[in-house]
Amino acid sequence: MAAERTSLFIFFGGTGDLAYRKLYPSMYNLYKKGTLREHFGVLGTSREKLTDEQFRDQVRKSLGTAKTDKDAEKFVSHFVYEAHDVTDKEHYQVLKKRAEELDKKYELNGNRIFYLSLAPSFFGTVAGFLKTEGLTDTDGFDRVVIEKPFGRDFDSAKQLNDALSKSFDEKQIFRIDHYLGKEMIQNIEAVRFGNTLIESLWNNRYIDNIQVTLSEKLGVEERASYYDNSGALRDMVQNHIMQIVSLLAMEQPVSFTDVDIRAEKVKALRSLRVYNVAEASTNFVRGQYGAGDSQRAYRDEDNVPHDSNNDTFVAGKLLFDNYRWSGTPFYIRTGKMLADKFTRVDVVFKKPLIDIFSFPQNHNAPLEANVLTMYIEPHAGFSLRLNAKTNGQGFQTEPINLDYFVDAKDSKATPEPYERLLHDVMKGDGTNFSSWQEVSYAWRFVDQIRKVWDLQQPQFPNYTPGSMGPASADELIQRDHRQWVYRLNK
Repeated sequence: MAAERTSLFIFFGGTGDLAYRKLYPSMYNLYKKGTLREHFGVLGTSREKLTDEQFRDQVRKSLGTAKTDKDAEKFVSHFVYEAHDVTDKEHYQVLKKRAEELDKKYELNGNRIFYLSLAPSFFGTVAGFLKTEGLTDTDGFDRVVIEKPFGRDFDSAKQLNDALSKSFDEKQIFRIDHYLGKEMIQNIEAVRFGNTLIESLWNNRYIDNIQVTLSEKLGVEERASYYDNSGALRDMVQNHIMQIVSLLAMEQPVSFTDVDIRAEKVKALRSLRVYNVAEASTNFVRGQYGAGDSQRAYRDEDNVPHDSNNDTFVAGKLLFDNYRWSGTPFYIRTGKMLADKFTRVDVVFKKPLIDIFSFPQNHNAPLEANVLTMYIEPHAGFSLRLNAKTNGQGFQTEPINLDYFVDAKDSKATPEPYERLLHDVMKGDGTNFSSWQEVSYAWRFVDQIRKVWDLQQPQFPNYTPGSMGPASADELIQRDHRQWVYRLNK
């Protein structure tokens, strides 16, 4: 049985899609596993007017349970609701009173987690009123969880952070990135720092390049209004991809603690080369999907302007100016309406300096590069591509794969990202959350790309649904005499 955690959760945006799809089911998983038992409470808030029982009905629906499920009913009984206007200073006293009632009823020791699933423009307002109206005046801990987007550029992100910092210390702020809650993302550290075989080769002397691909099969769907003001660069690169890259590029931390891990990630991001105009134009490409068989072009999607130049695809080359990675590029790509939905990291090692098997008289194909692939989703596992002799007469070589995939039983028991991250918030462990320094360096890099793109007129649309993006993404890597490990029509 897991150690019990004690806390009151106050969800701002508590009737939103995220809460019902991810947060409440994740909390229920924690309840079934024993992390939450008797000493927890949930106060949901939004502008919608609901009674406690109406709110609980919605929570039941999100869990897929009925009133006959005794465990679920006991869990749901800890939920209450209060309609709330986040801009109404006086109404925070109502929240305070209900919070104190729940604290007393469930013996929560004043521990409070404020989850802000709201538009970023309200972050500072809510944080300020939580402080001035006394909701943080308890003997327990106070922590605030922030959903993305954390700004749309460095300046707006800094304004948000400054507003939050007036009410909460950095160690109290948890900027959530659900990718950091994925099992295989956390395995990056285990593979690197738990294996001498890997870490001793994890540098520019042995690694030729590293590729990170986040591929989405669907389009913008109901998120068009948000997405057209964001795009793949802001929506995926600035947060998810930059976090993955920092884990791949960081040095070994002094200890496996959130403070030391974050410190090394920041060092890595500090060494990331911020491109000038010419470099940005050369090393980053963008795309927008056109029409497919039964698929509308992006510009024909609902709530998308017909002349939109928003990017639904990004590919780029990142360079780190430090001793470990100098000269070794990190290639990234992400987009919507691609061939399939998956996330993977491909670490391509350098080939032997001399290929003794490829002399003409041997009629042997050149050796292929060794590749370590980390499959993040939908299937979790690893693959290591090696060269071996073919079975039979003569001496020919061929690539073989050593594969490991998490089996169905273990996969089913793997915590969902939000389940893991909510647990970490209760523990006060910030390892899998973005620090302000990480966010700031990521924005500085991304802002430069965005500024260059804003000066250029793209030729959109430039890729077909079901492909792996525009031809320029392949040209980007081929220019360096390399190719994507995962590609269609190999």
